[in-house]
Amino acid sequence: MLTVTRLLPDPTFYPTPALATQAPPESLAYVALLASGENGKTDALGVIDTDPKSASYSRLVGQVDFPHAGNELHHFGWNACSSHLCPWAPNAHVERRYLVVPGTNSSRIHVVDTKPDPRQPRIVKTIEPEEIHAKTGYSRAHTVHCGPDAIYVNAIGAPDGDGPGGVFLLDHTSFEVKGAWEKNRGPQQLAYDFWWHLGSDTMITSEWGTPNMVENGLNPEILLAGGYGHQLHVWDLRSRNHIQALDLGKEHQMVLELRPSHDPNKDYGFVGVVTSLKDLSGSIWMWYRDQGTWAIRKVIEVPAEPASPDLLPPMLKGFGAVPPLITDINLSLDDKFLYVSCWGTGELLQYDVSDPFNPKQTGSLHIGGIVRKATHPKVDAPLNGGPQMVEISRDGRRVYLTNSLYAAWDAQFYPEGIRGWAVQIDANPAGGMQFNEGFFVNFGAERPHQIRLEGGDSSSDSFCYPN
Repeated sequence: MLTVTRLLPDPTFYPTPALATQAPPESLAYVALLASGENGKTDALGVIDTDPKSASYSRLVGQVDFPHAGNELHHFGWNACSSHLCPWAPNAHVERRYLVVPGTNSSRIHVVDTKPDPRQPRIVKTIEPEEIHAKTGYSRAHTVHCGPDAIYVNAIGAPDGDGPGGVFLLDHTSFEVKGAWEKNRGPQQLAYDFWWHLGSDTMITSEWGTPNMVENGLNPEILLAGGYGHQLHVWDLRSRNHIQALDLGKEHQMVLELRPSHDPNKDYGFVGVVTSLKDLSGSIWMWYRDQGTWAIRKVIEVPAEPASPDLLPPMLKGFGAVPPLITDINLSLDDKFLYVSCWGTGELLQYDVSDPFNPKQTGSLHIGGIVRKATHPKVDAPLNGGPQMVEISRDGRRVYLTNSLYAAWDAQFYPEGIRGWAVQIDANPAGGMQFNEGFFVNFGAERPHQIRLEGGDSSSDSFCYPN
């Protein structure tokens, strides 16, 4: 008898965003844990039980310790995801198995295997900074996205700490560094986040600052001179050429997190701006294509909150106000709700963006904050830090938050020292949200950053097929 082996794609891959929203709930979350090196502690990747039926729910149930502290682990991602179902993807049978974890300060990348036991991940490969420098010309790896043809990683600068920053590629299976992505970068020098519209072969990149501009903290002189990033860049994803720069103006400083529509047929997305030099407000801008040309417009503004200088850190005393400091945003897989983290004021905002040109606020929760220090239903004490990294489950029902931004910046805005926590929020499909009173993870002196959900989440995957 002839036996035929049938190869099927990874069951966590979905052709469309709509199908991905029907995925089973996550039972685990992976979180980057940052350590200063004091008391012999090193950086780690923690595993949180997110299954409400489990006896260990809302607890750290596993951890892989990294060899070093001070890597500044940031936006890690999967080796493979739903983009592997694109018609031109060279291997649709790659497994979602490895987490690629970049260290922004060390430029070191750790590859972590989540199998056979997803609660006990293990490091299986380390890419040292010297290899990245030699093969790409870049340094300070920051964000990882799984593309149809490679693992894409961005870096915020060059080995000497200046620019330009950019994107480089890793092989999906061997994790070999393949080289820099850009062929013609045009005017682009500063880098931060990147994402794409697979349906129109377009990449969007954003701007923060070079390593020399950010690693020692926010530099007031650079900020007040409008020297941090204030542009988006549009690229041809296939030819790797720069197409267009979208300038928000120097008033709008630090154009960071990008969230495109998940529908590959829709050419729009949202980006968060940390602060305005005019009034310390934060803002959300929408990029979109208008008759073949890319454009951008402000769609949300979040004001600063007046505060007594006695309650403010030295960085803010002269302003008499707390800026919202929009440091992360996220978009639900159905493109309906946008979540905005206001790390300074300690507020998470929810907007209905069904009409992306006219967002409507539908929810607000407070936790932490520079002045407010709002607590959580499960905690009997003030909390610091504020909503920072935000992740959404594939069905849009659960939102996860952590509270650390970046070591040098944590120390400026929360000089008492960040006490790490993670929380989960229940989101109403009709709008509105509330804290899950049973979910609070206390990390103590360890600082939690990026969260990734088992099987994928709202910012881990991209799709080639429309809903």
